[in-house]
Amino acid sequence: MLGTAVTLIEPLRRQAERDLGITLDFEVLDGVTAQRRAALQPSSYDIYDQWFHNVAVVWPSGALQPIRIARIPLWERLVRENQALGVRSRLCSSADAPQENLYVQANLRLSGQPTERISAVPTVFNVDAFGYLPDAMPPEVLADGESWGWLLDDRLRGRVALIADPTIGSADAALAAHALGLVRFADLGRPCIEEIDQLARILIRRRRSGHFAALWRSIDEAKQLMAEGAAAIESMWSPTFCDLRAQGIAVNYARPCEGYRAWHGCVGLSSHLRGRPLDAAYEFINWWLSGWAGALMARQGYYFAIPSMVQAKISAAEWGYWYQGEPAKTDLTDPYGRISVHAGATRDGGAQWQRLSHIALWSTTVPEHNYLVRRWSQFLAAGSSTARSARGKRAVAEWE
Repeated sequence: MLGTAVTLIEPLRRQAERDLGITLDFEVLDGVTAQRRAALQPSSYDIYDQWFHNVAVVWPSGALQPIRIARIPLWERLVRENQALGVRSRLCSSADAPQENLYVQANLRLSGQPTERISAVPTVFNVDAFGYLPDAMPPEVLADGESWGWLLDDRLRGRVALIADPTIGSADAALAAHALGLVRFADLGRPCIEEIDQLARILIRRRRSGHFAALWRSIDEAKQLMAEGAAAIESMWSPTFCDLRAQGIAVNYARPCEGYRAWHGCVGLSSHLRGRPLDAAYEFINWWLSGWAGALMARQGYYFAIPSMVQAKISAAEWGYWYQGEPAKTDLTDPYGRISVHAGATRDGGAQWQRLSHIALWSTTVPEHNYLVRRWSQFLAAGSSTARSARGKRAVAEWE
């Protein structure tokens, strides 16, 4: 099974092996590497676990095979209960919802028009923002209210960390530039080349001036940056937030005034699968949907495609906190049994429906994706003005 640390966690692997009588090998990579492997080496994995915006890139390569809805007994229930698949974002005028990459058409293209085959099975989803250490933030910044603009705020120079993933990191940066009025995007979900260039120039200048403390590639890196105080604010995912809270670190998770950046996870099948291995893969997918995995994911802040299956497998206190936005009635634990939520705490953003109604942008593969990746690579190579290599200077100069 190929994927990322977002969902490929050890408690899930052990439980699936016990319940299904199969052996699971998790290959956990960063998002960019997992996507590249999925597209270019389909014979190296059986099951692909990532996000729908990655499927948009992997699918045209022919690395994944269509999944037959008839082999997913809970499909109708999933479609009926899933509140996220078709949700439109606030700052993107184009169709950026995950459902647009869900159904396989007769010509093998993907769209939101229902058919009998899908590209991948929806599993978990969430809305992301940034985390910050309130005690390390200037009071005047806090007074302004939580905004994506904080990521590019000059008052936080040297204390900001972004995710290095080009699709997700550029979206976070675009939201920040939009919030500060640095770039006027006609459509945040479909930036043109000129808008990508404007954003890249801003990021490169800030990178060279030492604005960014780091660009993280894994959840472990993100946790370390905050735990050691190297970053006061960073692009953050829910597992990082839960882990830091479990360590007793006072970190806040933002509800940006502009809205969240949302994503939807999914599980796909490699094109090489046939026979008994293919049957076993379908068995695993149906096990995923049966609720135990969704309950585990809830404990690190993720919503599940069939919420009623989760509600039956978690406590009333967990359901109230994670899904309903209620104050925690008791201390709550993360997937590893550590206390991550203390009694009386409430979840940032409130109930599931409140958070989903506050989506600024879905993680998406933009039409100018290849150009965006090239420009993002130049940003990654820029470094600071004191640490850049000669090669990095030449590379940046070509784009400036």
